[in-house]
Amino acid sequence: MPELLLAQAAPVFTVDMFVVLGLIAVVLVLFITEVIPIDMTALGVIVAVVLLEPWTGVGPADGISGFASPATITVLAMFILSEGIRRTGVLRRVGNAIVEWAEGSFYKQYSALIGLSGTTAGVINNTPVVAMMIPMAVNMARKTKISPSKLLMPISFASMLGGMLTLIGTSTSILASDVSARLLNRPFSMFEFTALGAIVLATGVVYLVAVGHRLLPERIKPEEDLTDEFEMSGYLTEVVVAETSPLVGTTVRQGLAQLGLDVDVVQMRRDGEAFAAPLGPKQFRPGDVLLLRTSRDALVELMQTQNLEPVVHTKITQKDVEIEQEKEVLIEIVLLSDNPIIGETLRSIQFAQRYDALVLALRRSGKLLYDEIDAMPLRGGDTLLVQASGPAVDQFERNRTFVVVQDEDEGSFRSEKLPLALGIVGLVVGLAALEVMPILVSALGGVVAMVATGCVRPNEVYEAVDWSVIFLLAGLIPLGMAMERSGTAAYLAQGMTQLSQGLPALALLFVFYVFTSFVTQLISNNASVILMIPMAVEAAQITGADPFSFVLAVTFAASGALLTPIGYQTNLMVYGPGGYRFTDFVRAGAPLQVLLALATCGGIWMIWGV
Repeated sequence: MPELLLAQAAPVFTVDMFVVLGLIAVVLVLFITEVIPIDMTALGVIVAVVLLEPWTGVGPADGISGFASPATITVLAMFILSEGIRRTGVLRRVGNAIVEWAEGSFYKQYSALIGLSGTTAGVINNTPVVAMMIPMAVNMARKTKISPSKLLMPISFASMLGGMLTLIGTSTSILASDVSARLLNRPFSMFEFTALGAIVLATGVVYLVAVGHRLLPERIKPEEDLTDEFEMSGYLTEVVVAETSPLVGTTVRQGLAQLGLDVDVVQMRRDGEAFAAPLGPKQFRPGDVLLLRTSRDALVELMQTQNLEPVVHTKITQKDVEIEQEKEVLIEIVLLSDNPIIGETLRSIQFAQRYDALVLALRRSGKLLYDEIDAMPLRGGDTLLVQASGPAVDQFERNRTFVVVQDEDEGSFRSEKLPLALGIVGLVVGLAALEVMPILVSALGGVVAMVATGCVRPNEVYEAVDWSVIFLLAGLIPLGMAMERSGTAAYLAQGMTQLSQGLPALALLFVFYVFTSFVTQLISNNASVILMIPMAVEAAQITGADPFSFVLAVTFAASGALLTPIGYQTNLMVYGPGGYRFTDFVRAGAPLQVLLALATCGGIWMIWGV
């Protein structure tokens, strides 16, 4: 029977398929290389599929339909609902209680962090969950002398797996539901795959608790002092400006520009008063004590040419850099991939002036960088050691494209709104689960309620949304239409089924899971869903298998990019604070990826059949 279906379904390769495959190839190259931002690539896809309408079959109306897609609008609403929950500080409150309960036991604390990350991600989008978990885990690591490298990657993995507990846990599920509705007239219900998600999460938690942390090296030493953690001892020095110094009378900005050396004045002390960077307009005076960030070679040249005298000091610590009266603190911040300063340099965007903060060091791919960091193009996942004022810290915390690796002040949360925010999200989930109204309508109603009750302020609504994801969804939906209408999906599915000819349906399901997992490591999870679900549905129909089971396999595979830091946003978020190297994700993620493939495909077979 499968052989007969295979013979009847064999499509003929056409010019339309050639054009669409060429377009897909260009898109994949752009996604992998990221020579232009992914969201801009997605907009280019809309233009391309519409201009190539004779071959893609997608006209202007369909080309922009992604912006009005229920999936796109629902994902947008979920970002705002998640922000309402985040603003209450509920996760921090629960996390602190767990850490206190598990005090003294690594396994209790570790298991609690993983469990909290996984279960919470089923209701709140997993990106803000990990953003809230990072400072909690880092502070716990410092107090208990555990390397944060042992904690952060498992938290990211658990949040990915927990996102598969409900429809709203991740944008991937919402998008997959939309594609399933279009192809099979069967969208996902709120708890459609909760049983399967529980199997997957349980598999992941058992692995992470028993094995995962053992495979992770201690990339970062558990230091409470940030100057020790970033090994700043060789780059922070105090000097005194002598009366004969050529710098006397010049401003800090002029003096540094004339020197042409890689040096920053982190702090200036004068007559018992301390002044923090940026210090551009301040003039050098005799007797000024300067805290400099510079290399040893540059320091020697400074002292020889500018008559600067070293201060006898045992060691510069975090307390020496911070200024209590001016609320100047030392913090770590992580740049997310959609941060607008990615690709720029600290110098080109005038970071110190723009954010009222000075970057002292940069951690990238497990390496600490100090020299000429002002001239380095910034990348997603970079962790910056920053001296910042109180208002600057608040600005970083409000900006969703930064992750501040420290506990936020209790006063920055809206604890009094906690019952309201939880009630609103509960109502959104309940109305959708009981099918009183579609998830799109209940989610939008929840957004209105969040703003009306003050859980989210109007000016925070736009900041809460990850617009790169929204544009990505809107741009990729018409590409999926082009695959279907041109016959490309059927052709590719035919090729995969021929390569897998003779395999039982369960084995073919496993092949699609593994292939989707591989594709997701290279491109975004949402892009892999758009590309792979049409192929999976066609392959199931050709072989007489259940198409819905194949949709689920692709959806779960796309939500588990464990092998690289770039495959999923939460991996990138922990990349810098954990000091990880690229290969660390393969080491800890590869065994789990195999276990998840077996657990997911086996679970689908048991629950839905194949």
